[in-house]
Formats: sequence, structure tokens, C-alpha cells
Amino acid sequence: MAQRRHLREGHESHSRILPRFIQILHGRRHSRNNPRQICSDEIMHQDIIPLYAADIQDQLKKQFAYLSGGRGGDGCPVITFPDYPAFSEIPEKEFQNVLTYLTSIPSLRDAGIGFILVIDRRQDKWTSVKASILRIAASFPGNLQLVLVLRPTGFFHRALSDIAFKFNKDEFKMKVPIIMLGSVSELQGYIDKTQLTEDLGGTLDYCHHRWLSRRTAIEGFAQKVKQTAQILQSFGTELAETELPNDVQSTSSLLATHTEKKDKMKEDIRLAVEQGDDILGSITKPVTENPEYKLNQDQLDNQTTVERLLAQLHETETAFDEFWIKHQQKLEQCLRLRNFEQNFREVKAALDIVFERLSAFTDVGNSCSHAEHILKDLVSFEEKSCETVAKARMLASEGDAFIQSNHYAVDSIIPKCSELLHLCDAFTTETERRRNLLNKSLELHGLLEKSMKWCDEGIYLLASQPVDKCQSQDGAESALQEIEKFLDTGVGNKIKELNKIYREYAHILNEDLKEHVQKVFQKQESMEEMFQKRQVSLKKLAAKQTRPVQPVAPRPEAFIKSPCTSPGLQREFVSNSESSALRRVNYRRGKSEMTELHQSRGGSTMDGEENLAVLRQHVINELIETERAYVEELLCVLEGYAAEMDNPLMAHLISPELQNKKDILFGNMEEIYHFHNRIFLRELENYIEYPELVGRCFLEQMEDFQIYEKYCQNKPRSESLWRQFSDSAFFQECQRKLDHKLSLDSYLLKPVQRITKYQLLLKEMLKYSKNCEGAEDLQEALTSILGILKAVNDSMHQIAITGYDGNLNELGKLLMQGSFNVWTDHKKGHSKVKDLARFKPMQRHLFLHEKAVLFCKKREENGEGYEKAPSYSYKHSLNMAAVGITENVKGDAKKFEIWYNAREEVYIIQAPTPEVKATWVNEIRKVLTSQLQACREASQHRTLEQTQSLPLPGSSCSSSPSRNHIRNTRKMEEKKADLTSLEGYGTTVAQKYPEKVKGWAKTSHSLDASEENDGWSSAEDPLNSSDAEEEGGGGGGGEMKLTPGKYTVVTDYEKGVSEDFTVKSGDLVQLIHEGEDGLWYVKNLSTGKEGWIPANNLLMLIGNSKSAQSLSSSESGTASSTLSTSSSCSDSCNASSTSFSDIKG
Repeated sequence: MAQRRHLREGHESHSRILPRFIQILHGRRHSRNNPRQICSDEIMHQDIIPLYAADIQDQLKKQFAYLSGGRGGDGCPVITFPDYPAFSEIPEKEFQNVLTYLTSIPSLRDAGIGFILVIDRRQDKWTSVKASILRIAASFPGNLQLVLVLRPTGFFHRALSDIAFKFNKDEFKMKVPIIMLGSVSELQGYIDKTQLTEDLGGTLDYCHHRWLSRRTAIEGFAQKVKQTAQILQSFGTELAETELPNDVQSTSSLLATHTEKKDKMKEDIRLAVEQGDDILGSITKPVTENPEYKLNQDQLDNQTTVERLLAQLHETETAFDEFWIKHQQKLEQCLRLRNFEQNFREVKAALDIVFERLSAFTDVGNSCSHAEHILKDLVSFEEKSCETVAKARMLASEGDAFIQSNHYAVDSIIPKCSELLHLCDAFTTETERRRNLLNKSLELHGLLEKSMKWCDEGIYLLASQPVDKCQSQDGAESALQEIEKFLDTGVGNKIKELNKIYREYAHILNEDLKEHVQKVFQKQESMEEMFQKRQVSLKKLAAKQTRPVQPVAPRPEAFIKSPCTSPGLQREFVSNSESSALRRVNYRRGKSEMTELHQSRGGSTMDGEENLAVLRQHVINELIETERAYVEELLCVLEGYAAEMDNPLMAHLISPELQNKKDILFGNMEEIYHFHNRIFLRELENYIEYPELVGRCFLEQMEDFQIYEKYCQNKPRSESLWRQFSDSAFFQECQRKLDHKLSLDSYLLKPVQRITKYQLLLKEMLKYSKNCEGAEDLQEALTSILGILKAVNDSMHQIAITGYDGNLNELGKLLMQGSFNVWTDHKKGHSKVKDLARFKPMQRHLFLHEKAVLFCKKREENGEGYEKAPSYSYKHSLNMAAVGITENVKGDAKKFEIWYNAREEVYIIQAPTPEVKATWVNEIRKVLTSQLQACREASQHRTLEQTQSLPLPGSSCSSSPSRNHIRNTRKMEEKKADLTSLEGYGTTVAQKYPEKVKGWAKTSHSLDASEENDGWSSAEDPLNSSDAEEEGGGGGGGEMKLTPGKYTVVTDYEKGVSEDFTVKSGDLVQLIHEGEDGLWYVKNLSTGKEGWIPANNLLMLIGNSKSAQSLSSSESGTASSTLSTSSSCSDSCNASSTSFSDIKG
């Protein structure tokens, strides 16, 4: 509403100025009684002067009539009709136009007296004279006072004219006398010689061409003045009626537009003035050249007219300038107001952001360093905000200046200035309040840390007092003195009154801080109680004794092993434990029968445990302090860099290429910060009294640590972007404001450094907690963290794979990756190619997924940092559903085989070390075992359902060896199933605290080759066993070779080459001979039917069954174990395109 009122006020101000401006333009302030001004007004208005010289210029040039400027005795204008032979031929329209124009030139007063017509017909005939007089009498538009006719000079025509005029006088219908003159001398009797032109014997200086040019110029100038006045009037009306815009851009544009139009108006006025001055100069030129020269009346009238037009033009210009100054002032005020309003909005938005960030400073800190850091952040924030506050105060001063200068929008400016000053004062007050809170928090945490440090020093003193020296009287007294000296230092270090602390720091004590104060006070009381008990013991030892004894130092309270399974142990229970422990370890005079050696050993053990407790405390302190520093550094980066990328005040420093790239530069750092700040740090702090149990904290949050994988995968893009814009003014300004010595890239590396730091701290904690309750959790947490690091490292390699058409995520979890030498040995292919492939290894990087293994070629990249990381060009992959392995290759402990589709494709893999080979073989075996077990369970389940109602054929039951064979085979299947269930994905460790372990999937990487092979001999699994090399027909074969003989079927088969040939689980079949294309001719001894079965399917059908002819040799072989799951076992096995795809469960 205020803005509309201001717009209305501006419009009314213009309306008040406009009438006077228009009045000046119309010349209403000048009286029309002045004859000279009347002339100028007549020229100015078209309704009085219908014709202009320019309109009838060609007609005037004929000069059949002209206004010479001469006057009669009483000032009557003289119009001369010179001798013009073609007078009668002049068109009536032209004649009327010329007479009308000539009679309109003199003033109204002169024209009202009447005109004197001088008709020169000295060279004409009477008939022509008569016709001319009659035509003039009929067409003359003005008043006539006298008509003077110079009759023809010829004798005949003169006499004729005298006679004819006397007798025909009545024919001339004129109310004025017509005088016939015989000569110019007679004419001079009526009109003074000085008022006659030279052709009439006078001395009047007249040039018709000059007269016509001057009349045209004067009239053109009058038109120019009139048009200028009209344009100025229209422009003034436009300016007065213009609504004031609501934004800076429109106001500035409007001011520029109006100024441009004003300048053009001023230029037009200047040109018009120059034109008038030129005309006036031409009129007065004769007088200038000859001071004695006198202008005739027409020349004087012209001079007066031009002067009046110039005066009116100057007056119009002055009025317009006055109007423009006020209009310009109004627009400039409007522009300043719009700038003020825009700046107000920007500063108000910036202040809102400042208050929003200030409101985030609610934490008073959980430690001295934390409070110091928050206080430092607050001071830094205050310094950065000072610029915004200063802008707000400066803007308020600017608004006050507007008010003092009587700005038209004072009512709108005053509230805004008041709001800005109020916000600035509120910011200063709130900042001071929060600073005081943090100072009090810093003071309180200083007291708490001094008390804790004093307690730790006291515990260390108790733990470090040598037991052997205390057994003497002097040693006990010395120890007592040490204790008393230490207790004296507690005057300035310990908390004296808990209630006083509560009262003094009540405004900063939240629940967590209050609980922390209570814990510190309880720890202080417990430590003092321990000192009192130690003093009692030492005083007894200081007394004279009958025999030397060696007391055992009690363990400090803070490091007594808690029997509770959670950090939330009650202090009363700890106190009871302390009392019990001290009673156990203090010297008891009643047990003097204990030997000195036994006491010495007990004391040493107790001292060692106390020392380990101190070391554990140091590790947990380092873990928590570095965690706090890490959280603070993340917050500093997010607020000092990431948030500033969205700050409008910093937008001008950000290059266009860097805009909208915050997610690339910082990745998911904000997610990492929230996890550590809200969850992990708080959980860690719960274990500060129980450092040996901190493994549980890691296990509970282990799933959340997977967010680091996303951050590390984005790190190459982030580092590449940083290198492009590291010199940006934006980053330099942010670094300057944060007062960081290191640039942003150092802080972007913090998450990578932190995730690798955890495993070092866990190793240290585990080193000092071997015999503690939480050792198993620590080991499990360490294993999980190492698993995360491995997964992060693997994922970094996986994202570098190029050329793979499918989706890598569909291949399942990435289990292993590494570089190997690879030889190929395929059944299909040219022999030379096979030989070349066998002897020339390829460098390949293998990626083992749950469903496939990928072969890639490693390509090194040039660049810096992450850009120097290699990429992997995809070559081919193997479906794990059709893969088998040979664990040992003779001649090289680092080699193993991966074969595909029943050894159609064989890849000999050479690992860098035997340990790497063992790890890979173990992992592949786990994958294959899980797939094989799933297939067998599904197959056995369907077989059981189908065969429960079908009796076995008699032929299969008549042979006792066959029944024994079937029974043995089934036992081996059960044994194999048991073994497989134990293998799984790794040995399951019984969790002591399963309810708290969410855990990362753990993998074992330390299985020995001997352990791997022990469970996978060829005797136990002949189906999947294969020797590594064949040597002259000796030893075991490679993969299982089908030989003619009798076998027991372990699964159903219905799709042979012959449609009527089927076998069922439990049938006895005989392999007769091998045909072409991998087909075997088989006879079902249970049904008597025969048919062809593919060799690959046959391997699955006979399972672990052994031919009667080859059983003994097979069992006695020493081939290395091989495992394969080259079957799909229908859809339930989740494998496709395998060698057993035709088998139905």
C-alpha cells in the first residue's frame, strides 16, 4: 500500500507541474492586444493562417501580385499588380490563393484599415484593364481603401480608357474609388515615393525572390516552434503520466529512456533557435551593414515576429527544463529507492542465513578441545558475518540519508532501517551470549579434564609404585610420601562440590554434560577411595614387621575388567568390584604361609594388567580425540567450502564451469559427516571407560561404514575437478576465511585417511586386550574393517573397467581382483594358436564376482593422482555356473587352472605368490561349493518326491554289489554334503554378542593350501577331481574320463537323443562306447532300453558313482582336487547355458 501511495504522490507531483508547463506552451500568459504579438500568434495557429508560402510557392513566383511592404498615408498596406501580359490566363484557383495569402500577411489592425491596390497597366489595352479591374473586384478577399490604376500610355488607349471609364463606371462593383492615373508622378501624389518600388518610380528596396524566401523561412520557423511546443507538451504529458517502476532494472531503463528523449528535445530546440537566429540575422543584415538603412513596415513586422517566436521558444525551453529537473529528481529518487529495496532484500536474506547458521551453534562441546573448536568456529563465523552486518548498518545509514533529504517514500524507508538495525543488534547480542556460553563450557571442561588428568596421574602413580620396594619400611614410607604429595596437588585440580558445579553452570548443563560431570566426580571419588586404601596398606607396611613381605599393588578402578557386557555399567557395581579386587590383592597377614615367589609373580601379573589398561586407555583416548577432530574438519569443509558454493554473495567468484559441481567435488561427504557426528562419535564416547569393549561399537555400525565405498569411487572425479579449478578465486577466498594453511584437496583426502586409520587403532587395541572380554569383538571388528578396505579397493578397480557391455552389478558381489599371468589351452582352435597360447603368457587382471569371472587387460594411464590410476580393458568372462578349478599345477606352486564347459577352455593362472593363489582358490571354491550344494539340494528334493512312490526295478536289486555300491555312494553324498555345509563362505565364528553385531560380511584370506586340499581329495569327490598334468599315461588323469562300465544314476534324465530313452535316479546303467560329437551309447540295465546321452550330461547323471572296473584305481589316485559346478539343475540352480542345461530335476 505504501508503494502505491508513493507512486500516486509522484503522479500528483507531475500533475501539479504540468498545467503551468502547458500554459507556457500555449502562450496564454501573453496578451493578444499587442499587435506585434498578434502577428506571431497568427503564424503559430493554422486556424488563422490557412495557407503557407511553401504551399503556393510556384504561384507566388509568377509575381502577378505582390506585397512590397509599402504603406499609404494612414498605414494602409499596398498590394501591387504589376504589368503581367498573361493576367487573364491565370487560373481562378491560383488567383484566389495568391490574393488570400497576400491579404493575410499584414496584421489584423492594418488589414482592417484597408488595402491600397496599385494596378500597373501602362503597357496594356483598355479591354485588358477593364477585365483586370473586374476580376480583382470580384476576387479580392480583404477590405479596400483605394484602387489606383496606371492606364495605358498609348494615345488611343488612354483616350478610350477615359471615355469608357466615365460611361462604364457603374460596372465596377467596388465600394472604394478607382482612380485612373496617367503616370507614376500622379501615383506619387497618392503614395509616398519611399513606399513605392523602383518600377513605379519609388525608392523602396524590394526583391520578390528575397521576399518569397524570407516568408518561407519565417513560416517554416513558426511551424518548427509550434511543432516543438506540441512535442514538448506531449512528452511532458507522457512523463507526468508514467507510473514509477517497481524494480531497479525497469527504473534505470526508464530513466535512461526519458533522458535520451529529453536530450533529443533539447537538440531540436537548439536547432530551432539557430534557425530563428539565422532568419533574424538576414532581416537585420541591411541595418547591420548600413546603420542609416531603415526597414520598411513589413520587414519590421517580420523582425518582431521572429523575435517573438524566439522568445517563446526560450520560454518553452525554460519551462520544460524546470519540469524535467523535477521529473528527473523523481526518477532518481525512485531509482535510489529501488536500489535500497533490492539491497535490503539481499542483506535481509544474508542476515537470515547468518541467523540460521548462528542458531546451529547450540552445542556447548563435549570436551575442552571440542568447546575450543566450536568457540573458534563461532569467532570465525562472527568475523565472516561482520561483513554482512556492516552492509546492513551501512544500508540503514543510507536509508537515514534518504529520510533527511525528504525522500518521497519516507514511510517505506523508516521501517526497513529500523528492522536492519534491530537485526544487527540482535546478532551482536546473540553472538555475545553464545560466546559466553562456550567460555563457560570451556571453563567447565577445563575443570573436568584437570580432574580426569589428575585421576589418571593418580592411577598411574598407584600402578607404577614398585611392589618389591614397598615391602620394606623405608619403601612404604617413601610410597606414602609420594601419595601424600600427590594428594596435595588435588587442591587446584579436583572437583570439590558437585552441587556448586550444578549451580554455577546450570545454563549449559544438558543431560549428556551433566552425566559426564557425574562420571568424572564418581571417578574422582573412586580414585580417592583407592588412595585411602593404599595409604592404609602402606601405613601397615611402614610399621615394624617381623618378616619382610611383598605387597601386591591393587589395580586402579578405571581399568578393572568389567564383568558387565555393556558400557552402561552402574557405578555402584564398579565400586563393589573395586572393593573386592582390592581385598583380593592387598597383603593379608593371615596368609603368611604364601611364598615370596608366589607374591612376586602375582604382583608382576597385576602390574602388567594395569599397564595394559593404561595403554588401552591411551588408545581409546586417541581414537575419540582424533574422531572429534575428524568430525570438526568435515564440518569445517562443508560449511567453509560446500555451503559457500550456494552463497549468493560468493557466486561472482565461482566460474560457470564450476557451478552445479558441488556433488562431484565433495561426493557424499555430508552423509559421512552426519554418520560420524550423530552416531559413531556418540557411540564411541560410551566406551571411554571400557576401551577393551570398543570392538562392539564398530560391529554395531559396520554397515554404515560402507558409505566410504561411494566416496572413494567418486574420488577420481573429485580430484580431476579440483585440479582444473584449484587456482579459482573462490577456493582461495574460502581458504583465507577459514585461515587454513592447507588447501581444500588435503581435506578432501581426510575420509580416505580416516577409514584406513581405524584398522591401525584396532590393531593397537587388540594388542593390549588379548586376554580381555572384548578380544573376540576386536578381532572381528578388525577383520570387518579390513574387509571394507578391501571392498573399497576392489570397487576402485571395478569402476575402471571399460568395454563391458552388460551391467557389472548383475554379476553379484565383487569378491576378489588381482593381476596374473594367464596361459590358455582350448580344445577348439588351430594347433599353432594353441601352442602359442600355451607358451606365451598374457598379462590379465581378473575380477572374481559371485556369478562370473572377468578377464581384463590392465592399461596404465598418464596423469597425476587418481588420473594416474590404471584402467582395465574388458576381454572376456566366464560364467561361474560352468567353471571348474584345478588347484595345483605340477611344477609351479603359484599356478592353478580355471576351466570352462568340461575343459573346452582351460586357463592356467599364475599368481604372484603362493599365498595369493591359495586365497583365490579358496574363494573360487567357496563360490563353486555354494552353487553345487544348491543344485544338489534342489535335485535331491525333486528326486525324493518323484521316487517315493516308484519301486526300483528288480534287476537293480538282484545284485548285492550294486546295492552296496548305491549305499556307499549315498553315504559319500551325505559326507560330501556335510563337508560342503562346513565350507560355505567361510567358517562361522560363534558371536558372543550376536544381538549387537550387524557386521560386514567377513572373508577369510589366511587359509593354507594344505588345509584347502585336505577337504577336497579325488577319493572324496571323483566327479570334480582332475590331475594337473598327464605324464605318459601314468598317475591320475586330468578331469574325470568316462570309460565303459557300469554306473549308478544319481539324478533323473528324460531328454536323450532318443525320445523313448530315459533314466531315473537309482537306475544302473552301462556305458558301452563313445560315439561322435561327445555322445555315449548307454544301456539302462534297469529298464533294458538303450540310447545316446551327451558326455557332459552323463557326468552329472553318474555323480559320484564309480565304475566297478575303475573303482579301486580311482580311489587310490593322488590327483589334485578340482571343483566344478558345470550344471544348471533346472531353473532352481540359477545357471544358464551350461553343460547340464538339459537335465530336469
